[in-house]
Amino acid sequence: MSSLRNAVQRRAHKERAQPKERKRFGLLEKHKDYVVRAKAFHKKEDYLQKLKEKAANRNPDEFYFKMINSKTVNGVHKSGGDSDKYTEEELLLMKTQDIGYILQKLQAEKKKIERLTATLHSLDSQPSNKHVYYAEDREDAKRILSETKSVGGLPAFEDLPESIKRKTASSYRQLEDRKNRVQELEKVYNEMALKQELRKKGKKRKLREDEIVCPTSRPVYKWRTERKR
Repeated sequence: MSSLRNAVQRRAHKERAQPKERKRFGLLEKHKDYVVRAKAFHKKEDYLQKLKEKAANRNPDEFYFKMINSKTVNGVHKSGGDSDKYTEEELLLMKTQDIGYILQKLQAEKKKIERLTATLHSLDSQPSNKHVYYAEDREDAKRILSETKSVGGLPAFEDLPESIKRKTASSYRQLEDRKNRVQELEKVYNEMALKQELRKKGKKRKLREDEIVCPTSRPVYKWRTERKR
């Protein structure tokens, strides 16, 4: 019965539009719009009621440091700034720990590149010594060629199975990705080291382009010479 009821053509009900004399009020609000607006209104109303109850039942003797650290500016609540939370020495120590972490990752990546390069070097290297074999006919040449492949050394790259070729290509891609990662880590390490040096005491100034001997895109600073006791 349900299939027959759905097969009968029904009349399309259109939503009523805003009357002409009320066009200045915009679109006519539908029932689904009213439901959304009513839910939002009641949610705000309940939230304000809970805040009123919390304020009425609070302990007048309670105290939080947030009361004196925060303030209200033009009706907007702003918490106290944490600019003076750490001293200059503590900030410098934290920067040093970050640089140490970056340096550790950089050294680990370099060791992985060395191991991967040593593994791939054996496939690229070809034996320097060459032996010359003489055969009497084609059958003898095929026999000598098979014996030298099975006994005498590594086969050529073209003779390797497809699985080994795919693994080798994947290893080369991994080696290239690790080299790019090392370059990025070195760049980050140099920037962090420069910022750490700039935070230290001592008079310094940034050199102009005409004062730099070797032009570079990075800024160059010069420290004033001081006599050490």
